[in-house]
This record gives sequence, C-alpha cells and structure tokens, in this order.
Amino acid sequence: MSTATPVTDASFDQDVLKSSVPVLVDFWAPWCGPCRMVAPIVDEIAKDFEGRIKVVKLNTDENPTVASQYGIRSIPTLMVFKGGEKVDTVVGAVPKTTLAGTIAKYL
Repeated sequence: MSTATPVTDASFDQDVLKSSVPVLVDFWAPWCGPCRMVAPIVDEIAKDFEGRIKVVKLNTDENPTVASQYGIRSIPTLMVFKGGEKVDTVVGAVPKTTLAGTIAKYL
C-alpha cells in the first residue's frame, strides 16, 4: 500500500529534484488542521497514481530551508515537481478531483 513518504531538507534534492518521475510534495505541519484534512487525500493520490508519480510530505516546522526556498507562506501547499522543476502549486485543502486533475497534466 502506497502512502506519502516523509522527506527532509537533507533528502529533498535526491528524493524530489532528482526523481525520474513527477513528484507531488505535501508541505504540512502537525498543528495545521487543514493539513490533517488533506492528508488522507494525498495518501489516496499516492495509491491511485502508484508507479507513475512519487508522493512525499515535508514537515515545514522541521524543514524550514526547503519551505522558505519555495516561498511556502500558507499550508497545506501541494507542489508538483517534474524534471527538477516546480511545475504547479495547489494551496489549501482541495478536493481529490482537483488534485488528481492537476497531477494528470504532468504524466
């Protein structure tokens, strides 16, 4: 069963920027209510798109470097990376259909 894998400031480059498949990054924090609402949706996306994309979570409290590098001002923020570049951003707790539609554009 596929779920979002945690990444850190230290592993972001390897896990996200150097990935051979598109990556969905969920920027979140434990104290954030909407982040908890979107977490099961992110895990469902990980299952639905298994083998076609990588889904990771980055705790912005523990990994401020990457969060500030990408200008994360509000969480949850979900970003799609492809070929080492940020190609799309979704801010806030969005429905699964919105997220799936955003990802599908980059497959």
